Amino acid sequence: MDLQPTNPYTIFEAWYGEAVSHEPRVPNAMQLCTVDVRGRPSCRTVLLKGFGADGLVFYTNHTSRKATQIKECPEVAVLFHWKSLERQVHVEGRVEPVSSEVSDAYFATRDRGSQLGAWASRQSATRDTGQLEKALAEVTVRFAGGPVPRPEFWGGYRVVPARWEFWQGKPD
Repeated sequence: MDLQPTNPYTIFEAWYGEAVSHEPRVPNAMQLCTVDVRGRPSCRTVLLKGFGADGLVFYTNHTSRKATQIKECPEVAVLFHWKSLERQVHVEGRVEPVSSEVSDAYFATRDRGSQLGAWASRQSATRDTGQLEKALAEVTVRFAGGPVPRPEFWGGYRVVPARWEFWQGKPD
């Protein structure tokens, strides 16, 4: 593939398409790096759920540690690593929330178990498995027989890239 400097979204779209076809597990996994107000870094894996010329979209609980850090300091770094293709894409940019309508539309596409899990799981909060299972049982009863609405504390974020770096490994 010719990688002359062009639109980075075009390159990303091509590389991501190849990763979806060739990466054996979770090609949409991306490492999201944030910092807190004291500059202490944190990195975790989130899932890319959409992308376009306006940025890279992922979803999470708005009360999670990552969401709190994004609110405090919206500059982040993201890394995609596709080992089977010997490729990495590193993105730096600013995070902005997606609209409620976009979050609602995505939430409606999730399977019911994931929708209920969004209600039951308080990301970054200390809970044991028993507490999580109890919370899941409670929301399962609460929404039995009907649709599961998107919780107000859950939604999407868009990384608006300011810098892209594409890396291609070689045998030597």
